[in-house]
Amino acid sequence: MDVTDAPEHVETQDSAYDASFDELRTGFTAAVSHELRTPLARILALLDSADLPGADVQGLIDAARAEVEHAGALIDEILFLSELEGGKEIVAFGMTNALPVLEDVINEHTDAAGRAGIAVAATGDPNVDVPLRPRMLRIVAENLTGNALRYAGHGASFTLSVYREGDSIVLRASDTGVGLSETEIPRLFERFWRADAARASRGTGLGLAIVKHVVTAAGGTVEASGARGRGLEVRCNFPA
Repeated sequence: MDVTDAPEHVETQDSAYDASFDELRTGFTAAVSHELRTPLARILALLDSADLPGADVQGLIDAARAEVEHAGALIDEILFLSELEGGKEIVAFGMTNALPVLEDVINEHTDAAGRAGIAVAATGDPNVDVPLRPRMLRIVAENLTGNALRYAGHGASFTLSVYREGDSIVLRASDTGVGLSETEIPRLFERFWRADAARASRGTGLGLAIVKHVVTAAGGTVEASGARGRGLEVRCNFPA
């Protein structure tokens, strides 16, 4: 092969990568803009309603405040995901004993679970460590738990568990709730994606995308399974 062909080949590969990255960045920017417009539009509508005769001004202010908090949470998660992708957060740094962290997260969500009518628990092998920093493990556990509390539905149960399985360490989040269809499950980890039945929720649509990014950055894999009416299971698999 003529050596003069090599630079052209590399340049073609670089150009293809740049085009792909630009397309991804453009799509992400458009999605962020869309997601931020929704709470901002609601805030404006609430404030406009405060001028109407007989308006419940305090109630409208409280609702507007909730929308501001939602927008703030969305911005925080967008920035955190950007930091992960930019390499500013080291997700794999030593090992963390997992079960105590899972139990803490479940205990912190007990009140919210009670309001949602969902039974929650943490189980597993107390001797299993996962290759994540404590903060990153907590973020994964909180996002998995929060997702279940928002979407599983009243009367469901949710369990966080950790155990060894062959040559893997498994962090498993499973619920007995409403589940997802076969066509919805492959989209579960997409940024901002929410099932049609969940679009009215207060979720940001970034929680499971963050879970996937943290786990894969630590050398693991994430998979989901379930069916409509039969609950949802998310497995985070790490090399032992």
